[in-house]
Amino acid sequence: MSPDVNTMKTLEILINREDLDPDQWINFPEYGFRQYFLFKNPETGASIAILEYEKGGRIPVKHVHASNQFMYCLEGDYEYTDVGLRLKPGSFYMNPVGQAHGPTIAHERSVLIEIYDGPHYKEKPVFHTDETIGDFLAKP
Repeated sequence: MSPDVNTMKTLEILINREDLDPDQWINFPEYGFRQYFLFKNPETGASIAILEYEKGGRIPVKHVHASNQFMYCLEGDYEYTDVGLRLKPGSFYMNPVGQAHGPTIAHERSVLIEIYDGPHYKEKPVFHTDETIGDFLAKP
């Protein structure tokens, strides 16, 4: 008896760089960056995304997240200016839930992997629009 095709399917995900859909990038032109979600869990709000900042790209204000935030710098020089933390290639950054942080600036083109273990925000920050925030606000 041959195996059932449905039992052969996997829940694993593999996305190669060349498979990234150019139309799936979320652009923040006013702030000089864009975001591409590799993974989203609509039930928990957890996500994994690529952030690409052009030189001078920024998050303009101090803000707070509704879950833990993790970042890994693949390339560039990205600074949390209020405390002088600089992410450079190979740097890992963790910001615990509720900890205010920012603003930030990319001193050169920077590429980061950003992970949230739950919803991103309790309230929409100024750098997001209704379209870019998606479903990543904490549910009341």
